[in-house]
Amino acid sequence: MCPQVGEGFNRDYWAHFEDFCRRLTTRYPSVRIVTGPLYLPKRDPADGKWRVTYEVIGNPPNIAVPTHFYKVIFAEDGTTAGPVAVGAFVLPNAKIPNEKPLTDFEVPVEMVERASGLEFMTKLPAQRRKKLCDDMVCSLVIKDYSDRQKAFAKGSAEGKQVQAPTRTSPRHSS
Repeated sequence: MCPQVGEGFNRDYWAHFEDFCRRLTTRYPSVRIVTGPLYLPKRDPADGKWRVTYEVIGNPPNIAVPTHFYKVIFAEDGTTAGPVAVGAFVLPNAKIPNEKPLTDFEVPVEMVERASGLEFMTKLPAQRRKKLCDDMVCSLVIKDYSDRQKAFAKGSAEGKQVQAPTRTSPRHSS
C-alpha cells in the first residue's frame, strides 16, 4: 500500500483507470494486472542533472510517497497458447484532468521493467504478445464519484438513505 494524491488522482483519474481494468473482464476471460509504485527522476532546471526527489510523510516522516504508479496488464482470450494483449501504463502521482486520454500514459513494458527493477514477460513468448490498445479502445469512462460520495455523506450525516446521483449524457438527435 502506498500513499496517493487524493483529489484529482486516487478519487478521480486513478479510480476511472481501475474501473477500466475491471471492465476488461467483460472482453477477456483472463485478466492479470500488476500495480506498483515508481520513483522516477526529473531533470533539475538549475543544473540540468537528473534527480529523484519525493515527499516523505508520517510522524516521524518515514513513509515515501511515490512519484508515479504503474499498471502492467495481461489480458487473454482464454485459449491455450493464444494471444495475450499486454499494456503498460505509468501515471504521475498527481492531479490529472479527467479529459486526458489514457493512451497518453501508455509506455512499453520494458520501460516499467527498467524503472521498477522487475521483469514481467520473461516466460511469455514474443509471438504470443499483442498490444492491448491495438486490440481494443483504451479509454476511460468518467464517473462522477465525488458527487455520489457527497450525497452519501450528506445522507449519512442526516440519518437518511440517499440515492446516488447519476450522470446522464445529453441525447443526440438522429
